[in-house]
Amino acid sequence: MNAIDMAIRAAAANITLSGVTKAYDAETTVIPPMDVELRAGEFTVVLGPSGCGKSTLLQMIAGLERVSGGKILIGGREVQDLEPKHRGCAMVFQNYALYPHMSVFDNIAYSLKVSGMAKAERVERVGAVAKMLGLADYLSRKPGQLSGGQRQRVAIGRAIVREPGVLLFDEPLSNLDAQLRHDMRVELAELHRRIGATTVFVTHDQVEAMTLADRILILNKGRIEQFDTPKAIYHQPASVFVAKFIGAPPMNILPVTGDGRVLRLADGQVAAEAPLAGAYQLGIRPEDILVSGQAEGRAVTSTLRFREDLGSHAILAAELGGSLVRIATPFGVDMSDHSQLSLNLPAARLHLFDAESGRAMPGVFSAH
Repeated sequence: MNAIDMAIRAAAANITLSGVTKAYDAETTVIPPMDVELRAGEFTVVLGPSGCGKSTLLQMIAGLERVSGGKILIGGREVQDLEPKHRGCAMVFQNYALYPHMSVFDNIAYSLKVSGMAKAERVERVGAVAKMLGLADYLSRKPGQLSGGQRQRVAIGRAIVREPGVLLFDEPLSNLDAQLRHDMRVELAELHRRIGATTVFVTHDQVEAMTLADRILILNKGRIEQFDTPKAIYHQPASVFVAKFIGAPPMNILPVTGDGRVLRLADGQVAAEAPLAGAYQLGIRPEDILVSGQAEGRAVTSTLRFREDLGSHAILAAELGGSLVRIATPFGVDMSDHSQLSLNLPAARLHLFDAESGRAMPGVFSAH
């Protein structure tokens, strides 16, 4: 661990949002009052669809957007009225925002030069960051001579050379191809383990969220749907929105009606036993549905519509109770001649949601 690693780890600070809201006018509220705490040294991913307010939230923390109400505290200090440069944060943007006429060295060193740091110290610090990010051989090149992944590392280097306690990433991997995205995810995870900065990473990509985050904050129309570990969010979604947003394919959601003893699908088939009456939404992940003969559970009949062979596994799409459900099966299971499927819905893998609010109703079925 070098001096920069230790300085950033020591500067890592918690971020507290207390009643923070953002409205552009009386008719347009992007973020209703929000209360949340991001722990020091934690890698938090803010996840949600386009227009949910995730970038606005990040920019308010950075000081690029003014809050309409509430307080932002970084390390216990109120910062909502401070200029960005006084907040102890560094930001990495989607479009890299590098100076094309400057070398890699000058891009990384720019903020240090502006702050008046002596040249010898700038050279030492930039050299340490470049070595950390695999850029030592590219310091004399211009951004236009680099690949997309290398330019992104330059942008990250420019951020961490200031030794910030808080690192903010605004969809930094969205301009990269699939292989580079994977490689950069690995690099970012390793970087975070090394420097330990409080990291807030905005994305709409659930794979990035699931693989990078200590905790994921899921936004829906500016409101927090769930804030928990990737494992908890996947296996215990707090709402239908979360259940359908996380997973590829996402969780199957089926309308059911309870008669006090069992829950029935729209076509009358019994999906599960439960002492409930009224309308609900029943959820089950594609990999948890078992084709008859594979395991125990209540059997229901469905009609196979089509299949997708993905190499490692296959996805079956079947009509069940008036809804289209997807079933993940091992690759090579031959069902091409089957028009009717008998499916098992293991009770321990079922999720129940309120029909109106969409919120989860835990404890109805066996724990996972």
